[in-house]
Amino acid sequence: MAYETITFEKDGPIGVLTLNVPKKLNAISDKLIGEVNAALDVAESDDDVRVVLLTGAGRAFCVGYDISDMPEGNQDFGRLQKALVVDLDFIMRFWRFPKPTIAAVHGYALAAGCELAVACDITVADEKTFFGEPELRFGAGIVAMILPWIIGPKQAKEMILTGNDRIPAQRALEMDLINQVAPEGEYLNVAMKIARGMASIDPLPMRLQKLAINRTYEIMGLNEALKTASDLDVLIEGIETPDSKTFAEISRKEGLKAALKWRDSRFETDDES
Repeated sequence: MAYETITFEKDGPIGVLTLNVPKKLNAISDKLIGEVNAALDVAESDDDVRVVLLTGAGRAFCVGYDISDMPEGNQDFGRLQKALVVDLDFIMRFWRFPKPTIAAVHGYALAAGCELAVACDITVADEKTFFGEPELRFGAGIVAMILPWIIGPKQAKEMILTGNDRIPAQRALEMDLINQVAPEGEYLNVAMKIARGMASIDPLPMRLQKLAINRTYEIMGLNEALKTASDLDVLIEGIETPDSKTFAEISRKEGLKAALKWRDSRFETDDES
């Protein structure tokens, strides 16, 4: 299958899925969601693929949803709710995918890109990677509220309510946001080594053990909590706030870089969380 926004190839038993929109730092679009889901359908049905490794081309893993397409004004809540369900399912598909998923992250993993990396079973980050959830800084909300389940409420509130998008890889490791920090330039090699080790295990017990872990979180209310958070995000995204209005206006008139500069100018820039 020919893809426009991703590549998908097999490296032995490893299905390597690469987000491939480097000019936009692999920002997530409707087309990218559709192509990723199509590739995952292939990987799920192919018995030769035992592990899926997710990475990004260019300078970053993924900087979240493509905010250059942010609509103007208040939104139709019904349409917005349907769109957010698609977005949430896209991120959480890596969590629920029956085979192991590994994220090999570099550059930036921000907003939904951060959630995408965290939703994978194992996350390996280049030592120069920055993580963050900056959505509140421009009047948006969190698509997949998975962070409290991974790093606990205190750490999740710090990330989300400050909007800090410069959390370095070592700090992310200390927060239990990721599994390993790789030496600069070695993140793919480290992730691939883990993938090959996992691929050598019989797939049925691997699948059942992942299911058992996920089921534990479902019993504790993960799915209900994600749905509730998504419903609240509809309210955030559907109402034009002063911040979201200003951000959108600057983006349309002066470009996305100018809008991001305006957003960041209101906050102190820190290299650590």
